[in-house]
Amino acid sequence: MNRPSHRQEEDVTLMPLPADRKNGTRRHGSRIRPRKSRKIVTTGTVIIAVAAIAIGISLFNRSTEPTGPLPVHLPPSAASYLGIFTKGVPDSYEPVTAFKTATKTDPDIVMYYSGWFVPFPTGFANTVASHGAVPLVQINPDGINVAKIASGKYDGYLSSYAAAVHAYPHPVILSFGHEMNGNWSDWGYRHTSPAAFVAAWRHIVKLFRALGANNVTWLWTVNIINDSRSGKVDDRLRQWWPGNSYVTWVGIDGYYLKPNWQFAPLFGPTITQVRSLTSDPILIAETGAVSTAGQPSKIADLFAGIRAYGLLGFVWYDSTNTINQHFGIDSPAAIAAFQEGANTYRRPGS
Repeated sequence: MNRPSHRQEEDVTLMPLPADRKNGTRRHGSRIRPRKSRKIVTTGTVIIAVAAIAIGISLFNRSTEPTGPLPVHLPPSAASYLGIFTKGVPDSYEPVTAFKTATKTDPDIVMYYSGWFVPFPTGFANTVASHGAVPLVQINPDGINVAKIASGKYDGYLSSYAAAVHAYPHPVILSFGHEMNGNWSDWGYRHTSPAAFVAAWRHIVKLFRALGANNVTWLWTVNIINDSRSGKVDDRLRQWWPGNSYVTWVGIDGYYLKPNWQFAPLFGPTITQVRSLTSDPILIAETGAVSTAGQPSKIADLFAGIRAYGLLGFVWYDSTNTINQHFGIDSPAAIAAFQEGANTYRRPGS
């Protein structure tokens, strides 16, 4: 999605983020349809499936809190998760393989961005799992009236997605409407009210749990709140907070763009404000460093900051945005720093 570069001049900078993100490879009018040559599912099977979904939605509509069995959570091990976003996923796993080969590291989170109405890519998710990793899906309600999510307008799509996730026999990390505290997306600040966003978030979580999709780790993702130039801090996070019952982990997005930027002033104010809301584990859900900022030193600073603050880990944005900010790890020094940092990690559950 295109990110306006002029937002860096606002009082509350929420740091320039990559502008080339794709909201999924399939948009509203191109949903997957079965080939005509495939066998038609029996009428009885269809009836059972529809009845199961109807019962689940009925129970969900009667509840005011998340329902169903206790969720299956990923291990909240500090300084253990090493994630990657790279251009080309989820259409192919090859870009992830190329990153692993180049850096000689083994990411355990693979992230991608998904537009509304895009189905859960079970095939890609299975490939991710076969490599010992977890898919992280940033579901973006682009072009959608967020208030209508809570009213049930999109329950058909959400139920189908939840059913696919439920059938997937591995953990999934889902994030809805990331960086809602910024003003560059139509589901965020100045475009959608916090009350409508919170209602939509809760509705989605309740529906998924009512339909048995308890293998989801719910990641509430915000952009950093501090302005590195003016020192001003955005205090709006609380109004976007759905509540502890609806969130598993908190994600924070932020980037190193200048040589003098360090982890503590970059992420510290946001971490402090998040800690006033919840004790949930925190993942740096999207980050990177441009080469002009001194990429090797920033990579080392990132790993050190994760350990110092006791965070879960981070997801590195290994791509270039539309305003030519390049975050790919290319130089031998940057690769060495990434490898050295990864070697200090302990794996989830260890």
